[in-house]
Amino acid sequence: MNGPDPYPSPAPFTTPDPRAVADSRIADFARRAGLDGTDYAALHHWSVTDLEGFWAAVWEYFDIDAATPYEQVLDGERMPGARWFTGATLNYAHHALRHLPADGPAVIALDETGSGYEVTGDRLRAQVASVAATLRDLGVGPGDRVVGYLPNTPHAIVAFLAAASLGAVWSVCGQDYAPRAAAGRFGQLEPVVLIAADGYLFNGTTHDRRDAVLELAAALPTLKATLLVDHVGLPWPARPYPSLVVPWEDAATRTEELAFVPVPFDHPLWVVFSSGTTGLPKGIVHGHGGVLLEHLKTLGLHSDLGPGDRLLWYTTTHWMMWNLVVSTLLTGATTCTYDGSPAPFAKPDTLWELAARHRVTVFGTSPQYLLGMAKFGIDPSVHDLSAVRVVGCTGSALPASAYPWVRDHVGERVLLASISGGTDVVSGFAGSAPSTPVWAGELSAPHLGVALAAYDPEGFPVTDRVGELVVTRPLPSMPLYFWNDPDGTRYRDAYFSVYEGVWRHGDWITVTGHGSVIVHGRSDATLNRNGVRLGSADIHDVVERLPEIAEALVVGVEEPDGGYWMPLFVVLAPGAALDDALRDRIRAAVRTGVSPRHVPDEILEVPGIPHTRTGKKLEVPVKRLLQGAPMTDAADPSAVDAPDLLGHYARLGAARRERPA
Repeated sequence: MNGPDPYPSPAPFTTPDPRAVADSRIADFARRAGLDGTDYAALHHWSVTDLEGFWAAVWEYFDIDAATPYEQVLDGERMPGARWFTGATLNYAHHALRHLPADGPAVIALDETGSGYEVTGDRLRAQVASVAATLRDLGVGPGDRVVGYLPNTPHAIVAFLAAASLGAVWSVCGQDYAPRAAAGRFGQLEPVVLIAADGYLFNGTTHDRRDAVLELAAALPTLKATLLVDHVGLPWPARPYPSLVVPWEDAATRTEELAFVPVPFDHPLWVVFSSGTTGLPKGIVHGHGGVLLEHLKTLGLHSDLGPGDRLLWYTTTHWMMWNLVVSTLLTGATTCTYDGSPAPFAKPDTLWELAARHRVTVFGTSPQYLLGMAKFGIDPSVHDLSAVRVVGCTGSALPASAYPWVRDHVGERVLLASISGGTDVVSGFAGSAPSTPVWAGELSAPHLGVALAAYDPEGFPVTDRVGELVVTRPLPSMPLYFWNDPDGTRYRDAYFSVYEGVWRHGDWITVTGHGSVIVHGRSDATLNRNGVRLGSADIHDVVERLPEIAEALVVGVEEPDGGYWMPLFVVLAPGAALDDALRDRIRAAVRTGVSPRHVPDEILEVPGIPHTRTGKKLEVPVKRLLQGAPMTDAADPSAVDAPDLLGHYARLGAARRERPA
C-alpha cells in the first residue's frame, strides 16, 4: 500500500472536556512528573525519550509493592533482550487483590440471560487462597503450568490468580475451541493441572462440554489433576479420568490464608497463543512485572480506571482482552465477566442493558458489534447509560461512520476510544486518553511509553503515508520469549527479521501530521474476526481432512466500509462437487473441529492454491489481491509455484468490489 493518507480529517470529531482532563489520573500523573497535565503530546514525548524516568514514575505512581527493590530500571535498550527492573521480586496476584473493597463487588458475573451475581473483594481473596492451597497440595509450584478450559466467568479469574500467587504459569482457552485445537495449545506446555467447566452459554443454547473436557484431559499426559467446575448445572458423570479429579466446590471453599510467592520481575506469568497461521500456535510468554506495569498504565492512565469504576468488555478467555479484563482489578475497579453471545437473538441489546443496570463506566466491544447495532437499528440510549464515560473498541479498525452513531446513541460526552494493540504485548500500541482529541476513523495517539512509527520498506519513518507499524524502543510487556524456542530464533523471526533491532508488528498504519494513527489492516496472514484473532492453520487442518477437499486456504479481508470478509477457498478432489451438502459438511467440520468463530463467510471453489517455491501457502498475497493490490505488488511471480493462479484471485477480488452494496 502506498500513497497519501486516504482519510485526512484535520478537525477533531471531539475535544477533551477541560474539567474531565483536570480530574483524570493521567493529568495527575503528568503533574507529578512536572509536566502540563493537559498536554498529551509532551507527556508522550517524555515517555519515549526517557524510558527509565517514565517507567520509574509509573512504578512510583501506582505504588508497586516489591518484596525486594529493583536495582536498575532498564538494563540496555536492545531488542530483543532488554531487561526491566532487574533485582526486583514481586507478584502480580498480590497487586490484583490488594486494593479491592472488602464488602463491595470485585467481580460481577453476567450472562446473556441477564442474570448475574457479585463476588466481593473478601470473597475473591478467600477463593483464590483456597484454590491456591489446593493447587499447592497437588504439587504445583513456581514454573509449573496450570491451564484452563473455561468460559468468561469468575472461575477463570480465581483459577488464574491462584496459579499466579504460587508463581505457576497460566494459560486459558475458551470452550468453543474443540479439544483437539485446545490440546494443540496446551500440549506444548506440559501442564500439571487442568481446570475445566461443564459448559457455556451462547445464543440461547447451553453447550455441553463434559465429553470435550474428558477428551482434552486424555490428550494431556502430564496432568496430575483435573478440577471440574459446575457452571451451567450439568452433572459430572462418574467415569475414569486419566488423572485425579477434584470438584471445584472442594477446591474453592477451604479456609486458607492468602499468601504470595515473590518472583523475579521477569518470571513467567502466562502463556498466550498466537493464532497459528502456520503450524502450531506460538506460545507467547509474558512476565509478572511487565504485565503489571503495562496494564496499570493502560487501564489506570489511558482508561482512567480506579476504585468505584466498573468495566464491562466483551471477550472470550482466549483473546488477550480477557487478560486486560482481569487486570482491571489492579486499579481497584470492579470487572464484569460475561458468558454468552454479544448480541443474543432473543435480546440483541443485552450488553447495553447490563451496562446500564450495573452502572458500567468503561464499556468495551469490537467494531463489528457497533456497526451491527447501527445496521439493525438498535438504540442503546433507551437504557440509562449516564455512567458510561468510555466506549473502548478494538480488534480491527473502527470506521469513521461509527463515531456519530456512538455520539447519538450512547452519549455526547462519551470518549470513543478506538485501540490497536496485540496479543504479542497484551496491550495497546495506540488509542486514546482523557487528554487527547478524537478524530473519526483514527486512533488519537500512540500510547504512553510506545515509540511507535510507520516505516517504509527501506526502514525510514513516514508521516501521512502508509507504512509498517513498528516500535523502536522496548516495552516492559514485550514477550520474554516464545515457548519451546530455546535459542530465540522464532521470536526474532516474528518481530525483528525485517528491521534490525526494531519491532515490526504486522499492521499497515498511517501516522498523521496531527499525531493520530490510522490502522489499515494486517500486513500478515492473521485472521481477525469480530475482534478475536483466529488461526488459519486450525481451519486448514480440519477442512483438508475431508475426502472431497484436496487443499484449502482461508484469508481475512478488511473492507473499506469497515466490514470483514473471511472466505474459504477449496480445491476439490477428483470427482467431488461443491454443492450445498458439501458446504454444510465443511461448515460443520470447522464448527466442531475448531470453533463456531472459525466458520467462513463463504466457501468458494478455486482451480488451485498458490505457494512459495518451498510449499508455503501465499496467504498474505492472496489477501492483498482480494483487496485490490496490483499483482506485481502482491507477490513476486518468480517466487510462486503457479503464478497464473494470482490472476484468478485478483479477478475474484475485483468481482466482489463490483457487487452492488
